[in-house]
Amino acid sequence: FHSLWLGLLGLLFVIYALLAIPFGSYLQPFIVMSVIPFGAMGAVIGHWIMGMDLTLLSLMGILALSGVVVNDSLVLVDYINRHSKDTKEMIKAISNAGAARFRPVLLTSLTTFAGLMPLMFEKSTQAQFLIPMAVSLGFGIIFATAITLILVPVNYMILEDLKALYRKEMSISNR
Repeated sequence: FHSLWLGLLGLLFVIYALLAIPFGSYLQPFIVMSVIPFGAMGAVIGHWIMGMDLTLLSLMGILALSGVVVNDSLVLVDYINRHSKDTKEMIKAISNAGAARFRPVLLTSLTTFAGLMPLMFEKSTQAQFLIPMAVSLGFGIIFATAITLILVPVNYMILEDLKALYRKEMSISNR
């Protein structure tokens, strides 16, 4: 379990670095990564629904899930970034991004879940050790997608509000 925690920390650092470079921001990767805990929560709920115990492979599935759920958030934040340059109204850019990316985000997650379903319900003894990983991935991605479509736009607006407040405070203190 110690190496699993080290793997998690390494994974989070690599995801953060890979997001910070193209975004050119130290804060936006946190918006994208804010969905990871909800994916893990979805994996735990999925194990509960399926009546399964969490195993080492379940935890490895949660690690793999961390990289997968980042994709949906990344698509949404990237779309907001590209369209926020076109419009000065941030709320409009965010709502347009949510509407434009809703279907691709939802379809990507549903097809991933559907692709994992045969493995989740497999009865053969050869597949039994992989089922906990599939449950972690499948239920985690479904849960994280529902949260992504709400949490990412809200977090983006909070970040923009904090930036505006900071700029306002800096302009007052520079007088």
